[in-house]
Amino acid sequence: MKPYEITNMIIDDDFYNEEFVTAEITYENQVYSITFKKEDLELVNSWVFKEGTSLPANLSDQMIESIREDVSKKI
Repeated sequence: MKPYEITNMIIDDDFYNEEFVTAEITYENQVYSITFKKEDLELVNSWVFKEGTSLPANLSDQMIESIREDVSKKI
């Protein structure tokens, strides 16, 4: 079982001639937003939402890779 859950996914088509996929996940009772380039699923950015603000997320490479694999399966 995965330590996180993908709760929402948005695919932005034709945004400045690039496509992005943003996955919203819940991990350790916190909400994260992770954006990848759709073409090759290269990480663009990741944020954690805390107390009404967003901060850069510090997720392990292993966690990012696992999320990348799940996003790839859902596209």
